[in-house]
Amino acid sequence: MLSPRIAVWPGDTRFSRTVNARIADGANIDLSYVTTTVHVGAHTDAPNHYSANGQAIHERPLDLYYGPCLVLAVQVGRSERITPAHLPALGALPPRVLFATNTFPDPEHFNEDFAALSPDLVDHLAARGVRLVGIDTPSIDLCDDADLLSHSAVARHDLAILEGVVLAHVEPGRYTLIALPLRIEGADASPVRAALLPLD
Repeated sequence: MLSPRIAVWPGDTRFSRTVNARIADGANIDLSYVTTTVHVGAHTDAPNHYSANGQAIHERPLDLYYGPCLVLAVQVGRSERITPAHLPALGALPPRVLFATNTFPDPEHFNEDFAALSPDLVDHLAARGVRLVGIDTPSIDLCDDADLLSHSAVARHDLAILEGVVLAHVEPGRYTLIALPLRIEGADASPVRAALLPLD
C-alpha cells in the first residue's frame, strides 16, 4: 500500500499526498495530488533507468507485464545473490518469474541487506525464454552494487523487471500476472498494482 510510511531507497523522494480541496471543508469535491519517486513500492524499472539509450517506460510493450507467471520461493541468505543453483528442478518456464526471498519483510522499513539476483541467473532465465524477472526486494541488484550487474544482464536480454513485489502471503506456483505500468512519458520506472490470479 502506498502511504507516507512506505520505505524508499535512501535519498530518494518519499511518497506524500497533498489535499487541495475537501468536501468536509465545504468544497464540491475531494482533490489531491501525490509527490513520489517512480520507484515506490511495487514498480517496474524502464531500461533508461540503467541504460543510456534504453527505452522509457511509456515505450515498453504492455504484454511484458501480463500473462503466465511462476512464483518461486528460494532459500537465500541476506546480502546474497540468487544463482541457478538455488533453483529447484523445473520444467518449461512461463515468460515471467518472480522470486520470493523473504529478505525484505517490511515494506515500511528499508533494510539494506536484502537478497538479489545474480547476472548468471538472469542469463539462465533468458536462455529459457523468460521475458520478465521480479523479486520481493527493492532491487534485482544488491544494495551496495553501484555497477548494477544484474540490471546490466537484464539490458543485454531486453527483459522486464518487477521490484518490490510483496509475496509474503503468496503460495509458490503458477499464476497469471497483471502488473501494468503507468504510461509516464520519459520516465525511468512506474509504480504498479501487481496482482497474481490463480490459474483455472
